[in-house]
Amino acid sequence: MIRFDTITKKNGHQILFLEASAALNRGEKIGLVGPNGAGKSTLFRMIAGVETPDDGQVVSEKNVSIGYFNQDVGEMSGRTAVAEVMNGAGPVSTIAEELAALEAAMCDPDRMDEMDALVERYGEVQARFEELGGYELEGRAREVLAGLSFSQEMMDGDVGALSGGWKMRVALARILLMRPDAMLLDEPSNHLDLESLIWLEGFLKGYDGALLMTSHDREFMNRIVSKIIEIDGGSLTSYSGDYEFYERQRALNEQQQQAQFERQQAMLAKELKFIERFKARASHASQVQSRVKKLDKIERFEPPKRRQVVSFDFPQAPRSGDDVVVMKNLHKAYGSKVIYQGLDLTIRRKERWCIMGVNGAGKSTLLKLVAGTTEPDSGSVVVGASVRMGYFSQHAMEILDGENTVLEALEAAHPRANQGGLRTLAGCFGFSGDDVEKRCHVLSGGEKARLVMASMMYNPPNFLVLDEPTNHLDLDTKEMLIKALASYEGTMLFVSHDRHFLSTLSNRVLELTPEGVHQYGGGYTEYVASTGQEAPGLH
Repeated sequence: MIRFDTITKKNGHQILFLEASAALNRGEKIGLVGPNGAGKSTLFRMIAGVETPDDGQVVSEKNVSIGYFNQDVGEMSGRTAVAEVMNGAGPVSTIAEELAALEAAMCDPDRMDEMDALVERYGEVQARFEELGGYELEGRAREVLAGLSFSQEMMDGDVGALSGGWKMRVALARILLMRPDAMLLDEPSNHLDLESLIWLEGFLKGYDGALLMTSHDREFMNRIVSKIIEIDGGSLTSYSGDYEFYERQRALNEQQQQAQFERQQAMLAKELKFIERFKARASHASQVQSRVKKLDKIERFEPPKRRQVVSFDFPQAPRSGDDVVVMKNLHKAYGSKVIYQGLDLTIRRKERWCIMGVNGAGKSTLLKLVAGTTEPDSGSVVVGASVRMGYFSQHAMEILDGENTVLEALEAAHPRANQGGLRTLAGCFGFSGDDVEKRCHVLSGGEKARLVMASMMYNPPNFLVLDEPTNHLDLDTKEMLIKALASYEGTMLFVSHDRHFLSTLSNRVLELTPEGVHQYGGGYTEYVASTGQEAPGLH
């Protein structure tokens, strides 16, 4: 359906693709993987026709409709979220807007004298709207938005009033409603809560078109794709299987390539030793000459390319007391919205609590109460003896001074620390050499997250409070963080929508629901087994 025929593409001096070929066939669901900067977004743009290859061609079958979702959602305002989503469906959206304007006009007392003309026009527009399946389309638009966690109020409100993350959901809903022949989704799992993520998973499983997507969520990818295309070193390599199969196969290929390379190196060393030993002897001249010719003709094997992956290392923290945090009769409300009413919770040493709950249930509020960045209306939060807390929040990433370098940001946070120690710390979190001189405003989301974590780890905490720590991390970096936290000796309280993170690291669950707060003695895996659901909002 869509083919890449020996495409070559450069970005400045960097070669992204060199005579690379691959295909997206009807009904295939493919995960696109590769290190940051490898060219995943460029590949999407070439399929969508936004960019062209320098050489080779991207070929699409005739009349194939393509829906392309990326992180750059553009300007949105002046329409309701529903109208914005329907806008991708063509002329029906224009008619829907006129219908809404006529309804408003008919309710306007200042336009009573125009009522006959308005009613007549309304009848004409309504008939056309029905003819184009407008009412079914609006119903489907609302269904998609509800799946992505929109309330009715948000659906009917001005899309311009929404935050960037919610606007991204509107842009995603527009592509989903369109149901094109081929869907290109660049990081659709970003900015989604767990409930929306699970809904999207179900939607994409039932979608019968072709799908090409990237995602930093391995569980999401595993459940949807049955093929992986990897971009690495300018080439496109296909693997028939999900992400876990790809990981195993790639590791196996690397082992085989390494073994092949080592065998050849041993053979070459042996041949060169013979040549060196007998090159001066006339009696062995023909043998030496024959071996030299043989070596010249041999195709040399390359060792496997090792990806540069950050290796996190959490230093050993001093032991805390047994009771890390004790909350008693906690009350917290924002205006008329009650978040907590008489909450009691004790977090003990080495417990790893994950907090589950729909948007607005109070997950981040609980972390702020524990971290002391917000106060309860009544009740108490007591942090135990010898507890040294490290608090990671999205807010900490937002308030980094853009003009500071990585090193200056660490120095500002820890003015008494010596520069050598801070450079070592930065190196542990992937900022080596000149990277410490990068200004914060040029850092990617993942780099900012690593910088905040590095600062948090300067005085090793024995209690980690983490609010969505994996939000901006790519698959490899996320995996390294999970491995590091798995061997962390302290106590943890965290919010995450990544199911791999939740199941690997939690041993306690706090579930926040409208019916009340529930505590579960096992981790996320046990929670799913006992409740029969992967998230609280999926009854």
